[in-house]
Amino acid sequence: MNPRPSVVIVGAGIAGLAAAWELTGARDGPNESTPRVELIESSDHVGGALLSADFAGRVLDLGPDGFLARRPEAVTLAREVGLEEQLVPIAASGASIFLKGAVEELPTGLVLGVPTNAKAIKAMKGLSWSSRWSAWRDEHAPKKLKVTDDVSIGTILRAKLGGELTYQLIEPMVGGIQAGRLDELSAAAVFPALYEAAQRGGSLMKALRTGAEAHSGPTAERVLGPLFMSLRGGVASLAEELARQLVERGVVVRTGTEVTALRPTPSGIYPWEVDTADTATSASAIILATPAPTAGRLTNALDDALNALASINSAGAAMITFVFVTADTSLPPTGTGVLIPLATEWDDDIMMTTAITFLDRKWEHLRRDGEILLRAHVGRIDDRRSEILSDDALIERVLREITTVLGRVGTPKAARVQRWPQGLPQYYVGHEQLVARARHALSPYAIRLAGSAYDGVGIPASIGSGRRAARDVVTLLNAAATA
Repeated sequence: MNPRPSVVIVGAGIAGLAAAWELTGARDGPNESTPRVELIESSDHVGGALLSADFAGRVLDLGPDGFLARRPEAVTLAREVGLEEQLVPIAASGASIFLKGAVEELPTGLVLGVPTNAKAIKAMKGLSWSSRWSAWRDEHAPKKLKVTDDVSIGTILRAKLGGELTYQLIEPMVGGIQAGRLDELSAAAVFPALYEAAQRGGSLMKALRTGAEAHSGPTAERVLGPLFMSLRGGVASLAEELARQLVERGVVVRTGTEVTALRPTPSGIYPWEVDTADTATSASAIILATPAPTAGRLTNALDDALNALASINSAGAAMITFVFVTADTSLPPTGTGVLIPLATEWDDDIMMTTAITFLDRKWEHLRRDGEILLRAHVGRIDDRRSEILSDDALIERVLREITTVLGRVGTPKAARVQRWPQGLPQYYVGHEQLVARARHALSPYAIRLAGSAYDGVGIPASIGSGRRAARDVVTLLNAAATA
């Protein structure tokens, strides 16, 4: 009789949890062929950035407060673990931007900040005549640009739409999502619609508009559902419920434990051992759902190509959440927040705040009478100023900045800082090729990569990455069992 297969998952963020869920039968649950599964996490909690805390009478997500709902992975997983009744749609839409000292409403029809017609930005006072001319020119006499291999998002946008639209209007949205710089981020990996539009030639905006029209407007809302969703108990409740059910299924979950090495054991029943400071766990297969540099450190002895995983940097960021008295605070009349371009001058310095989110406009379950729940975002890959400030100093600085943007916010009733020193992996030019080479190098071994460093930084992408890695491992185990 063959021994029961053993799978070790290193990293218990949402990708690792999703992998464990898939390995243990997903919605159907374990059966006689289910492998032994062990999750090993170096931090003191599971879920990674999906973390929550009690704050001002609410359960507050300390990481992402929602997820893209038109990608199915997060919604599907929430339903599978029994949280369907907890799903809530976003309660507001639209946003504003801070340009030349004033808050302006963003026009509709943007695709990740990129306008899809010149008329949309014609009335924006914070944009110069020359930037509006650049948009008109792209529609009527577009500049030529030959794109074959991967290039940066900034390379495409600057060539087609000019520097002002690129850095003042578009960068605050797409660069903010990644906490990176447009001139470094891969168009193919981060913004494939833009990459494909540039490859077609002609008007960039028209090409993007063609794709956007197929997925926008009342029909799309009715057919596809809301663009974003959250959970009444917080996004972190998805990770918490997953972990609870995985333990019920017999999964071993170890936190506060760092994996020190992966060792091949060719003479043993199991081909691998996963070492920690005081244990060695036998494994038929391994899923690495860690930051990419950690995965590289654990595997680089297998193939030199795996050293490149160390080049996938992560941007640090911090979020400062405030509660204000409604009567003392002025906000734009509509929208879920305000974007702030990089290099926005402020008080003989440059603003640290890159965006302001009105959390209780987005999510009805966070609303309280007489209060406003507001979150400021700071930090980019090359702006680590917040890291040298204490929490109190950061709160004071950000409060002054958001007062400049909004005009009046009053005295906060409560404030909380959450820091994510390694929050968002950076997908530089050539990212897809780097990841493909790493996965090819691991293909002879029963080791698979999963997580936000490889297949997309959002929650749905991470869940999908983890589940695909698990299905691949199941295929390997089945092949080994029949060999």
